[in-house]
Amino acid sequence: MTNIHIFYLSLLQGITEFLPVSSSGHLILLSKFSYLPDQGLALDVAVHVGSILAVMIYFSSTIWEIIKGLWKTRFCPTLKNEGAQIFWLIVVGTIPAVIAGYFLKQHGMEWLRNTRIIGWTILGYGILLFFADKCSMTIRQIKHMGVFDAIVIGCAQCLALIPGTSRSGITITFARFLGLERREAAKFSMLLSIPAIVAAATLTGWEIWQQGNLQEIGWMFDGVIYSYISSIVAIYIVMWWLKKSTFLPFVIYRIILGSILLLDSYGIMSINI
Repeated sequence: MTNIHIFYLSLLQGITEFLPVSSSGHLILLSKFSYLPDQGLALDVAVHVGSILAVMIYFSSTIWEIIKGLWKTRFCPTLKNEGAQIFWLIVVGTIPAVIAGYFLKQHGMEWLRNTRIIGWTILGYGILLFFADKCSMTIRQIKHMGVFDAIVIGCAQCLALIPGTSRSGITITFARFLGLERREAAKFSMLLSIPAIVAAATLTGWEIWQQGNLQEIGWMFDGVIYSYISSIVAIYIVMWWLKKSTFLPFVIYRIILGSILLLDSYGIMSINI
């Protein structure tokens, strides 16, 4: 894999990770319909690490509040603290994905990397996002969430293990169904992405280090840098856009892309890049 391949794959990951359009689906489709090779597990993890670094930088003030909140409740567990509350909501919301991810890993996931499946998930969950955003209330913030809300959004995150679903898209969808404001839904979705990806990246990085594959380690560093730059730009754009508008442009994009992929998978038309 050349540096230009890493650049393109990392750029695509960074742009699509926090847009509700499915980063994994786009990466798989790029490798299927272009000359670019499949990014492989090492680079896939690396570009996700870059995205997580962007989240941690953008929401650094919130993460600092979480740290301070946990420190305060260490001495007074009964103290109500917003920072500690967000932390435990993230923990609760992460548990379902950990369980589902372990189950899928034991039974294999390659069969899910299918153009037809990706087409249906991009289209179907795009339409679901439209109804969630159109019909739901816009009155709640993260501080109004409870354990039930975190479990619901965490279970929704499990669906993102199927390529094309979009982790950010499906968690935002269910957050909107629960009445969270658009920016608050996007914020919780991004914060919820931190634990699972950090854990996966740590495990995979350690395995690659033990194997002594220095070339892959070099690819990972490049992927992290490129993905971080594009991710931080994407986050700023999304949060700025949601100050004044809805998720409709992303819904339209998903409907168009999903329809094209389904037409290709059923042999009605052919995609050549």
